[in-house]
Amino acid sequence: MRIIDNKAIELRTKYPERITSIIPKSKLLRWDGGVATVIIHWGLDEVRVLHNLGFTKIPSPILKDYTWAGIYTPFDHQKTTASFLSVNRRAYVLSEMGTGKTSSSAWALDYLMNKNLVKRVLIICPLSIMQSAWQNDLFKTVMHRRVGIAHGTAVQRKKVILSDAEIVIINFDGVEIALNDLLRGKFDMVIIDEASAIKRQNTNRWKAINQILTPESWLWLMTGTPAAQSPVDAYGLVRMMHPHKVDRTEYMFKDRVMQKVSTFTWRPRPEANAYIHQLMQPAIRFTKEECLDLPELMYQTRDVPLTKQQQKYYDTLKREMLFEVAGNEITSVNAAVNMNKLLQISAGGCYTDNGEVIDFDCKTRYNELVNVIEDSSHSVLVFCAFRHSIAMLQEKLVVSDYDVDVIHGGVTLKNRTEIFGKFQTSGKKQVLVIQPQSASHGVTLHAANTVVWWSPTTSYETYAQANARVHRAGQKNPCTVVHLQGSPVEKHLYTALQTRESNQINLLGMYKSLLSS
Repeated sequence: MRIIDNKAIELRTKYPERITSIIPKSKLLRWDGGVATVIIHWGLDEVRVLHNLGFTKIPSPILKDYTWAGIYTPFDHQKTTASFLSVNRRAYVLSEMGTGKTSSSAWALDYLMNKNLVKRVLIICPLSIMQSAWQNDLFKTVMHRRVGIAHGTAVQRKKVILSDAEIVIINFDGVEIALNDLLRGKFDMVIIDEASAIKRQNTNRWKAINQILTPESWLWLMTGTPAAQSPVDAYGLVRMMHPHKVDRTEYMFKDRVMQKVSTFTWRPRPEANAYIHQLMQPAIRFTKEECLDLPELMYQTRDVPLTKQQQKYYDTLKREMLFEVAGNEITSVNAAVNMNKLLQISAGGCYTDNGEVIDFDCKTRYNELVNVIEDSSHSVLVFCAFRHSIAMLQEKLVVSDYDVDVIHGGVTLKNRTEIFGKFQTSGKKQVLVIQPQSASHGVTLHAANTVVWWSPTTSYETYAQANARVHRAGQKNPCTVVHLQGSPVEKHLYTALQTRESNQINLLGMYKSLLSS
């Protein structure tokens, strides 16, 4: 394939009639050794037809027709991603976090709008990145487009959805609430960021989003971790993108990609990854190493022994669990609940059955956290899974005279945006204590170069996304991820997170080995 004067494509093929019979203005130039040279107009329609015929390496004319809008010049990998998207009505963007997916899609949708192929776009994403990632990136790239955020009361959502906004941003939970208005919104393109949130077809969230789509809808699904915990996680994405490609039920799909090895344990089949790769096409993926010159990301594990008080309650709870398991088959639900209690004790507090919190002495862990903060040359992110431990840390850090803010599920979108903005722009060394699920997607926090895990998460996807808040475009300093571990359950989890335990964290297997250790 050769591009001629930015106007035409010269293509060599053994079957020129496949092209000349479908594409107007195509011309057979010559035969040479059984291979024909065909000249084709380099236009968007022609390229899309050629992609359908299997010539997928031919780039979109966006590379010659489009004036890249915005305040900065796109990287080559972003141009390649925008080119890919502009010729694929339905596609996956599987690039790693921090590689500029949002800007790439913004340029692509702007190009298609210029061509009158797309009139209105709905962007569905986590609440935490509606403003901090999407609105900000759209302003930097396609500031001439009218953008609205559908969030707040039902009246506020409706006003934005039915306004003249060309691009509407809404969070996942808002889709079900505002479904009737969204169906009236006449969106011909839907972009779903962090699409792993729709991995389960039987959820109300999945069903609501699917109602918005028509066979003619443009649909771009974006996630760097399409099957982070299990190959089954890909089912909802494929079912929404190309329902005819995949089994009718999730159980049938699970049986195809997983193998049952005991009553409650399934393992991925050896061919699962190749099968999912085949299903999730067309797709594009860039890793950070391929497209960004980022400093090294280093990992440390620091042992912080439990205090005598913590150890006493930890051992008592473990004995109760052993008694519970004796002679009975434990379920994955019970295993998760029990492990969660052990993690709470390790993190400095535990909920009682009536919802009260028992606080534990955790000075060993806190002193080590202070050491890490003092040793860090820049600001620090501290990830903690439990709200009561976050409150405790905030109180202690304030007393220790640190500039500290917290983010958790109870912090409003407005306050999150202000906190993130302050963290990134103040120029001062700060500590931000975060519940992982509240800031593990999309947000750039490279003012920090140190991540501390006060307590581990059970989700590899959340773990990887959270670490990437600092290790992304714009980071100029070496980055360190520090695990604070003091109990067997934490050690098991950190090992699983770092090895990904064959693509999933097997809670049952971990639970049984934990009780026997």
